[in-house]
Amino acid sequence: MDEQAWWDLIEDARAEAGEHADDRDSPDDPLVDLVTDRLLALDGPGIVAFDAMLTRVLDSAYRRPLWNAAYLIEGGCGDDGFMDFRAGLALLGRDVFTRAVDDPDTLADVPTVVRMGQEDEGWIGAEGLHYAARNAYKRTIGETESFDAAMESAVRAMQRPEHPVGDDWNVEDDTATRLHLPRLAALFL
Repeated sequence: MDEQAWWDLIEDARAEAGEHADDRDSPDDPLVDLVTDRLLALDGPGIVAFDAMLTRVLDSAYRRPLWNAAYLIEGGCGDDGFMDFRAGLALLGRDVFTRAVDDPDTLADVPTVVRMGQEDEGWIGAEGLHYAARNAYKRTIGETESFDAAMESAVRAMQRPEHPVGDDWNVEDDTATRLHLPRLAALFL
């Protein structure tokens, strides 16, 4: 699966979700299930290819400025939280994801982020996306051992970042954060 096909699958799920596509904190958030449903139409290798591309896409967002933005938006953000934040960011679609990776301050345009800043309600993270392919594989193939082995092999063949890249600053330093993320700082500080 190439990156375009991966994003097409995400965008197709978003289209079906309709008005709920950007409502990440909704108790009836349908996106992970809609992605899983689309994965069920693939064969085992196709499902593994989706998950390998998920790893590549999320690795492309392993950037310190984005992590600092996530920390500001969520009121804190550790390793696992940043993994889930990037997964949820991917579910917001390619355009939002790409803009946020290039300039995390553009997250101030995302309605859920605005609501989080104004009403302290909302959520970006989507832990369930990390399990969608494995769950679809189990439903399609009937086991997950071969999925785990295939993913281990695929990840081992990737060049993955050891540390987040990009400029870093103490996100708890309001002056520095206002300098690096002025629009988000206006919402959250």
